Amino acid sequence: MCRLLADASRLRLLLLLEAHELTVAELTQVTRLAQSRVSTHLARLQRAALVRQRRAGSAAFYSATDAAREGVAGSLWELLRSQLTDAQARVDRERAAEVIRERRRAQTWAESVAGRMERQYSPGRTWEATARALIGLQNLGDVLDIACGDGVLAELIAGQARSITGVDISPALIAAARTRLKDEPRVTLVEADMHALPLDAGRFDHVFLMHALAYTRRPLDALKEAARMLKPGGRLVVAALNAHAHKATMQAYDHVNLGIAPAALRKLLEQAGTEVESCRVTSREEKPPYFEVVTALARKPR
Repeated sequence: MCRLLADASRLRLLLLLEAHELTVAELTQVTRLAQSRVSTHLARLQRAALVRQRRAGSAAFYSATDAAREGVAGSLWELLRSQLTDAQARVDRERAAEVIRERRRAQTWAESVAGRMERQYSPGRTWEATARALIGLQNLGDVLDIACGDGVLAELIAGQARSITGVDISPALIAAARTRLKDEPRVTLVEADMHALPLDAGRFDHVFLMHALAYTRRPLDALKEAARMLKPGGRLVVAALNAHAHKATMQAYDHVNLGIAPAALRKLLEQAGTEVESCRVTSREEKPPYFEVVTALARKPR
């Protein structure tokens, strides 16, 4: 790492790529280095995981990774960066700003963020707005929300359900849910343990277990109870953290386990008597420790 960051040209490139996502041609324009030199330096920085590449059509854009800000590399880079106050760095920043302005003048907003649109703000474009729009297509029937917390999910889907029953073991969370959902007559809230639900079997078209498995040492019992609640043909939706090794996070959020891998969750769902339609990692956080979410969809046999 010391050898890698001992080269002044690589430091210039890394400094630029911390602030901007740039192509080889743009980096060449900014630094006035030969294109072959820029490409060689980028390849070395990529191999060290300090730089990432994103393709958009025929163009390849480069930017600094989180690894350039963390661990040994991050500490060394932080020390070196504090010394980069020379005239060349200032000129590079000014040229890069002009390159970005030129690019934006030639692009629409959508084109300027192509390939990373989900991480950019624009008025009204949020994951909540998207979720609410898509939920409008659903007819969920009678819903059971296990480990419902303070009623966020029930509030989101209330307009698409005939009835919603929310269950949580915490009196404080049930009280907060009642406050949130006081104007929703179709919602019933019950204080109960998810391993022994005081509800009639076969009542629900959909059962949700959204991150509930983090709070059980008996996931099979919780899944069996969820399956028992379903009508024949009803669907069970599960979201859970993928298996991980971050005990500090587990303790900070009162989790009682270290997540569950897709294969293990699939096996438990089958043991609970459901037919698994899908079970896979559906999202990964962009910042360390890069938690992944496993989403499963299963159906109770008719």
